[in-house]
Amino acid sequence: MNQLLLGDNLEILRTMPDESIDLIYLDPPFFSNRTYEVIWGDKGEVRSFEDRFSGGIDHYIAWLKDRVTEMHRILKPTGSIFLHCDWHANAEIKIFILNKIFGANNFRGEIIWQRHNAHNDAKKKLAVLKDTIWYYSKSNSFIYNPIYNNLSKNYEDGQYRYEDSKGRYRLSDLTGSGIRTGESSVEWRGYNPTTRNRHWAVPSRAIEDIITIEESKELTVLDKLELLFKNEMIVFSKNEIPSFKRYLDTSKGSLMGDIWIDINNVQSGKERIGYPTQKPLALLQRIIEMASNAGDTVLDSFVGGGTTVAVADRLGRNWIGIDQSVSAVKVTEMRLNAQQDLFSKPFTLRLHKYDYDTVRNSDAFAFESFIITQYGGQAQNKKGGDKGIDGKAKDGSPIQVKRSDDIGVNVVKNFFVSAMQYDKILYEHNKNAGLPVGYIIAFSFGKGAIQEAARLRNEEGAIIQLVRVDEIIQIAKKPKLTVTVNDLGKNAKGLQEIQFLATAESDAGISFYNWDFAYNEKDKIFKPTILLDSIGTQTQTFKAGQHIIMIKVIDNEGLESTEIIQLKINGKMQRIV
Repeated sequence: MNQLLLGDNLEILRTMPDESIDLIYLDPPFFSNRTYEVIWGDKGEVRSFEDRFSGGIDHYIAWLKDRVTEMHRILKPTGSIFLHCDWHANAEIKIFILNKIFGANNFRGEIIWQRHNAHNDAKKKLAVLKDTIWYYSKSNSFIYNPIYNNLSKNYEDGQYRYEDSKGRYRLSDLTGSGIRTGESSVEWRGYNPTTRNRHWAVPSRAIEDIITIEESKELTVLDKLELLFKNEMIVFSKNEIPSFKRYLDTSKGSLMGDIWIDINNVQSGKERIGYPTQKPLALLQRIIEMASNAGDTVLDSFVGGGTTVAVADRLGRNWIGIDQSVSAVKVTEMRLNAQQDLFSKPFTLRLHKYDYDTVRNSDAFAFESFIITQYGGQAQNKKGGDKGIDGKAKDGSPIQVKRSDDIGVNVVKNFFVSAMQYDKILYEHNKNAGLPVGYIIAFSFGKGAIQEAARLRNEEGAIIQLVRVDEIIQIAKKPKLTVTVNDLGKNAKGLQEIQFLATAESDAGISFYNWDFAYNEKDKIFKPTILLDSIGTQTQTFKAGQHIIMIKVIDNEGLESTEIIQLKINGKMQRIV
């Protein structure tokens, strides 16, 4: 299941199973030791900043090395890691972290990404225009899908100079250098490649465009040449030297190398979310498509603005995103929600604390999977026909989940019968060892349920462990939100100017506000117009008509509250209650 996790990435990485991740991209804070790296300003981010910069470069390298060591452990043998950094510490990161952990023999490339062009400061000093992305694999058997650049118009015009009924094409050699024994060096239609110290090298892709791969395996080199000739794919020069037609519309482009200058840094527009170090979607798309396949799992342990997981989600990969900043996690959550459609996979959000009302009223099936996983068990992920068993603990003992309060005696009695039948050998083993034979998870248990569990333990020797939800996750109260609306009258363009004042209260403290000034109430889709507002004051202009606005506040624990404002504009503002 796709997961967005709030917490220290080192602690979370240590809980993840060996060889479970296909691709890791990380964009850790650069070793600049500057306060602008504190982007969100919440407690988690400030704590992380102080942690990594409490010493010099040696401390920073040790801080990062601990995390990369865990990443190596959880990466599959076919997996790769891409570590994004800049000139401040890129040499130290390669030598003291990546070469030591992954091995210099698994170094796959130094990707140079040109972020922008030179500005006026380049007149006084050499401008820094690039970032470094170190690319390592875990073994020699790694996933790699070649990437291609679009051909330039000059290249197309210069190379694809011929044309027939199938389109524009260029001529390509049908031979390779050197003489080989066997059929690769025999004569065909009066031409023998050995006269030029060469051998036949028939492009397999061209053959497979005509017949199947299995059929092509049965053909000799001469058979393949004849097949191409009959399909008008070979032409002879004046010197009777055969060449192969490569058509423009079948070209994938030019193979990409390690210098990337075709992807611009995020400037403005729909892609920008207001995160200062936000990486462009195209950059992560290239990395993910190059080093993973659909269905693989991608990890970003410094999720930031959420670009990696947003792209992975769009490309049909599974993903895990981790960040210590509440703001980063909540912004990423909203970004993912905004791009969800009918084909999107669900994802879980794990915070330090959870709002009781939200958890209590969540989808019952989703809650089962979530709370069992939080408890360290494995959810059954099966609707119906489960005989009261929703999952199993680490030792295989059954777990039942009730998304309810004040569980009664009959629940315990019925579950006891199911536990005995679920795995009889395990039941007898745990019973004789004085271990729980099963677990019931609920919000609270009534007196009858508690007494029945005690009776089973005393009279039957069977321990049914009753576990409250707040023993697994911390439950808290979501913030209180109040929004005041003031009509400021029409502006110079004749539009109604409205002021919104949001105030919120939370024991944890308020992190930020979001505003959606065109909320889609029918589809319940929240797409914030203003993503990060630390004050809670906004002024907007509206045309005549009805408008729906949603305001969301997030506190420092990641808990949130919302309010919907409906306005009718017709010469003046009317708030619809």
